[in-house]
Amino acid sequence: MAAVRVVLVGEDPLARGGLHAQLEGQEGVLLAGHTELEHLALALEQGRPEALVWDLGVDPQEALGRAAEMARANVPFVVLLDDDELAGDAVASGASGVLGRDAGPTQIAAAAVAAARGLVVLAAELASAAVPRPSGAAPADPLTDRELQVLGLLAEGLSNKQIAGRLGISEHTAKFHVNAILGKLGVQSRTEAVVRAARLGLLML
Repeated sequence: MAAVRVVLVGEDPLARGGLHAQLEGQEGVLLAGHTELEHLALALEQGRPEALVWDLGVDPQEALGRAAEMARANVPFVVLLDDDELAGDAVASGASGVLGRDAGPTQIAAAAVAAARGLVVLAAELASAAVPRPSGAAPADPLTDRELQVLGLLAEGLSNKQIAGRLGISEHTAKFHVNAILGKLGVQSRTEAVVRAARLGLLML
């Protein structure tokens, strides 16, 4: 399987350089550059990444305030942070992965590859902060058995086509079920659906 092209994002050039040195040569990833968030568009054009690794730096709360810029890139991204309490905010911002800044290069590389494959990755020590269970009210319109099946496959990172193949239904029907799940859970994206469902105890990550 071809290596996943990864661009590193962060405001501190020294931190980016150190991260680049750690990840260079790691199995499964091909580093395609590193950039400040301000120059992300150019890095996307030049590097054509399949995943981003975003070091939130020493002021992660301020960095997360710019998460919309990352989300607009339409490339899955893994967040590296120091503050465990911001793990949930990072996931809510659209992050496909959340790791501590002290994560090892193998762990970071694996998370980037998983994110590129459509999976949601949470470091074990951050999972309870990012996905507290159970909390919140259950959806007013409960998920059907079929929707719960589809939800489980969403958590595996499967596309509508793959879900259809797994369940023996049409891709159109799979899409219908996914949209129904998003509506019932009151979320906008598949990642948010998985996180919201986990918080409600509908599935375990």
